[in-house]
Amino acid sequence: MPTPAPTASIRFPSVDRVANHTRALALAKTFGRPAVIEAIRDELDERRTRLVGGFDGTAPASADEAQVIDGAQTRIERLFQPGLRPVFNMTGTVLHTNLGRAPMPQEAIDAIAAVATGASNLEFDLAAGVRGDRDDHVENLITRLTGAEAATVVNNNAAAVLLVLNALALKREVPVSRGELIEIGGSFRLPDIMARAGCKLCEVGTTNRTHLADFAAAINPRTALVMKAHTSNFIVQGFTATAPERALAALCRERGVPFVNDLGCGSLIDLAAYGLPQEPTVRSAIDNGADIVTFSGDKLLGGPQAGIIAGRADLIAKIKRSPLKRALRVDKMTMAALSAVLRLYLDPERLCARLPTLRLLTRSVDSIRACAARVQPVLAASLAGWATIAPINCASEIGSGSQPLEKLPSAGLSINPLAARGRGTALKRLSSAMRALPVPVIGRIENDLMVLDFRCVEDADALIAQLAHLSVPQ
Repeated sequence: MPTPAPTASIRFPSVDRVANHTRALALAKTFGRPAVIEAIRDELDERRTRLVGGFDGTAPASADEAQVIDGAQTRIERLFQPGLRPVFNMTGTVLHTNLGRAPMPQEAIDAIAAVATGASNLEFDLAAGVRGDRDDHVENLITRLTGAEAATVVNNNAAAVLLVLNALALKREVPVSRGELIEIGGSFRLPDIMARAGCKLCEVGTTNRTHLADFAAAINPRTALVMKAHTSNFIVQGFTATAPERALAALCRERGVPFVNDLGCGSLIDLAAYGLPQEPTVRSAIDNGADIVTFSGDKLLGGPQAGIIAGRADLIAKIKRSPLKRALRVDKMTMAALSAVLRLYLDPERLCARLPTLRLLTRSVDSIRACAARVQPVLAASLAGWATIAPINCASEIGSGSQPLEKLPSAGLSINPLAARGRGTALKRLSSAMRALPVPVIGRIENDLMVLDFRCVEDADALIAQLAHLSVPQ
C-alpha cells in the first residue's frame, strides 16, 4: 500500500502566482492567458491528487513552481498540437487509407488556397449573374476525360453508390453477382449499403461463376437496375466465369433497365502504359455500355476524397434531384482541388511528373535505392549500439484495394535490434519512438525487422532532419 503523503507540510503555489511567473507570461503570449491558466490549474489539481493518494512513483510529488510550469507547458503544447499532422509514409503502400490516400499535386494545393480565404463562385454563374451549380466546375472535365454525357460529385465513392441506388432503385430490386458482394476497409459492405439505400438486393449466380443467363433470369418488372462491382481488393481464381460487360449492358438495354458499374478505384488512364498492373478505366466502362459509373477521387485518380458519378444525362439529372445529393455534396475546397487535378489529365505528356500518385507508383528502383542510401548513415548514427541498419529490397503495393496481389519492386532500409531477447518489445519501442518524431515516420514490422520502404520518400533531406531527433528507444 502507498504511504499517505504529509499534505499539510507541503504548500502549493497559487494559480495566480504561477500564472504571473515570467515563463507563464511568455506562454500566454503564444497560447492565450485563459488556456495557460487552465493548464496550470489542471497541473496543480493532479499534483494534489497524487499527494493525497500517496507516493506511487507515477509522478513527481512536488510543489515546486518551476515544475508546475513545466507540467502546464507540456499540457498546453499537447492541447494546441494539431491532431491531423503530416507523416512520412514508409509502409510500402502508396495509397494508404489510414495515411490519407493520394498525395495532392501543387496545383490542387494552390487551388484550395485560392478559394479557402474568401468568397468564391461556388454556386454562382458569373456569366449569367444567377445561381449556379457547383458541379459545373468539374462536370465538363469529367465528361471530356471519360466519354460520359454528364457527371456529379459527392463526398466519397460509398456516398456515390448510396446516392445512385437510392435515387434510381428505391423500393425495387437490384441484381448483383454473388461474386461481387464486396466488403472494403471500414466494414463497407455492398449488401448493407443497398439496404440503407432502400432497395432490395437480388443475388445472382454463384461465388465463382455468374453467367449472362443468370442476370436474364433475374430481371423482372420489379428490377430497377443491374449493378456490377469491381472486385479490386480480391481475386477469385480457378473455375470462374463472369458476364461480359458489353453483353450485360446490351441485356440491360434490351430489358429497359440501367446498367451501373461501381469501379471504386476509378483510373482515368491505362496504367499498363506506365508499366503498372492494369486496372479498368472509367472510359472503358462507359465504352462497354455502362449507363452509370461510380469511382473515387482520392485513389488512382490522385485527387481529393470524392465520389464521382458519371454517365447518362437523364440518369444524372434524376440523381441530382435526390434530397440525399445535398447531404452528400462536397465543399468548395474539394471542388477546387478536384478541378485542378482533372485539368492535369488534359496534358498527358506531363502527367507522370505533375501527379504525385502516378509519380510515386512509377519511380524507378534505382532512384528509391539512392534515396535510402543517403539516409542510411544518419539512421545508423541515431541507433548506434542499439540496432544495425542495412539496405533491403522490398515490395510496395498500390493500396486502397487496387491490385492486392500485384507488387511493385522497391528498396529501403531494415532495422535489426541487437537485443538477443525481447526483439518484439524492442521493435514496438522503436516504432513508438518514430511515431513520436516531430513529423512521425510510419514503417512496418516484418520478419522481426523494422522495414522502411522509401518509395514514397522523395525528399531525403526532410527525412534526415527528422531522424536527427530520434533517440535510442529505452
